[in-house]
Amino acid sequence: MSRHPITKWAQRSDRVFLTIELPDAQDVKLNLKPEGHFNFSAKGSDDLRYEFDIELFDAVNVEESKAAIAPRTICYLIKKAKSGWWPRLLKQEGKPPVFLKVDWDKWQDEDDEDAGFNDFGGMDFSKLDIGGADDDDIGDDEDDVVESANKDEEGGKTEESKEEEAAPAAAEEVKP
Repeated sequence: MSRHPITKWAQRSDRVFLTIELPDAQDVKLNLKPEGHFNFSAKGSDDLRYEFDIELFDAVNVEESKAAIAPRTICYLIKKAKSGWWPRLLKQEGKPPVFLKVDWDKWQDEDDEDAGFNDFGGMDFSKLDIGGADDDDIGDDEDDVVESANKDEEGGKTEESKEEEAAPAAAEEVKP
């Protein structure tokens, strides 16, 4: 008897990302056909067989699709035959299988792709004066942090502030 590994998916207008979560997979077999038929099988670290067979929503370009097998996951970048957003991953309508989930880490809405989010058009943020590690007033901030860390429990005063208060008081006592 075989099991189904958790499989996450996301898309762009021209490609689909499939991420199969199966740590230490052995004997991995991936089969993608131009009409959109995808077959996966592998042996898990628990010596159990994992597999699934799905029919993708539309045709794909097998030659431009790429797979990568990592220690914890198998990633497949599937190039769509025709550029465009699919309403769902599978050809079959209705509820998808329970092992198939949306990959929210890679997900991007159709509107976001058109707006160019994650693409800043070559804008150089280093020329903007928005503050950062090379600001001149960093030392001042560090002094404030050190001073607040050195406050004692009596009224929240530092040793330096106690000495400053004691100096004028001593000067007043000297006056006749």
